[in-house]
This record gives sequence, structure tokens and C-alpha cells, in this order.
Amino acid sequence: MRHWLPEMVAVPLLPLLVVQGRRTRRVTPRLPEAQGPTQGCTHADADGRTLRLLTVGESPVAGVGVDTHESGITGQLARALAERSGMPVAWHAIGRNGATAREALVELVPLVPRAPVDIAMIAFGVNDTTEFRPVHRWRHDLAALIEAVTARAQPRCLILAGVPEVGRLPALPQPLRAVMGMKARALDMVTRRLAATLPGTIYVPVGMDPDRPDHIASDGYHPSAAGCAVWAQVVAQACRLSELR
Repeated sequence: MRHWLPEMVAVPLLPLLVVQGRRTRRVTPRLPEAQGPTQGCTHADADGRTLRLLTVGESPVAGVGVDTHESGITGQLARALAERSGMPVAWHAIGRNGATAREALVELVPLVPRAPVDIAMIAFGVNDTTEFRPVHRWRHDLAALIEAVTARAQPRCLILAGVPEVGRLPALPQPLRAVMGMKARALDMVTRRLAATLPGTIYVPVGMDPDRPDHIASDGYHPSAAGCAVWAQVVAQACRLSELR
């Protein structure tokens, strides 16, 4: 896909897209971030080593669409990693609803502890999609964010989450859904290519299926607990756990 194609398609539709965007924001339920602790551990093991997991991201990492962080992407990824590795996983979720990659540099990176982790996952893109962030700026923001998180957390394995399939989210009407879907795919392509240039970095697409109602929260926009469970399994499978023992 040409990086500028979404903008070309959007220009003649702009008046309609603005109306649809405003109406969508007005009628879509505003779900809160998850309640409860943003850190935890799957189980105690005094004799063995504990895997350390850090997630930094937008609304799914903040737990929008689920009740607690344990049922969100971070807690479920920790359980999936524990099942596959046989080791306990200590997890820490650092997220904010509505955050772009650029905003995360200022607001979320300072919250990342200066302590080494085994696995870090960075998950952004939906808000950059809805803001129609130019692809070259998205790449710059994402690269800077990766560098900043890596400098503080020193992950042995970095997971770069793909941009979710915004064009399949039921909360968005057409043609807004199609245009946003094109923009999300353009940003996702840049994300995939950036990951390929970075040592120790693995690109992993968001694994949930937006066409399955049980994978989407009640707002038709965010992943549900079931959607997070599927996504977590995809990420856990991509991690090279044998190299982290």
C-alpha cells in the first residue's frame, strides 16, 4: 500500500468522515481503564527464576474493555508465558487510554522502572491512526519510544505489537471504517518494517478476531477479556522462551 493512499481517499470524504467521527464518539460507550493493581505475579516459586514482563501501550494495556489488569492483555500474557515456560512471570502494565506514541514518550516512559526485564511489549497505533499521524512521523515517534523504553528496561526480548485492524471494528460506520482501516494498515506496515531492522525485536500482530463478538468489548472498539486471551497466546507463541531461561 502507498503510504499516502489513505490521505488521498480521505480528502474528498472529509466532511462525511468528520460527521461520522463525531457521532461515533458521541454514541460509543466510554469504558473505564481496568481497576486494581497494575503489577502482579502469576505464582510464587522460591527455587526457580522469575520471568519479568513489562507492557507499555495505549488503551488495551491500560485495561479498557476488561475489569482488571489480570484479565487484560498484560495479565493474560503473563499467564500464557508462565504456561509455556513453566516459570512464574512477574508483570507490570504501563498504559494510558488515548495515548499516541508521541505522548507516551512524555507521559509513560518516565513511569518505566530502570530495571532489566526479560520481555517488553510496546503496543500503540490506534490513536495514531485516528489522528491520521503521517507515516514518517509515526516511524520517528515509534523508534524514539522503543529506544527510550529499551534504555530503561533493557529487555532481552522486545515485542512490537502490530497496529490493530481498525477497519474491522464494529463501532465504526462506513466509510469511516474503511478509511481508518487503510490508515491502520499503512502504519502497521511501517511498524513491521521497523521491527525487522532492530535486533532482538519481534513484530507480532494483534491476534484477536474483530469479527467475533466475544473478542470485542461492549463498546465495539476495545478487546474483551476473551480477545486479550487470544492475543496473549499469539504473543507468547512468538517469544523465544528457550533463549530466556
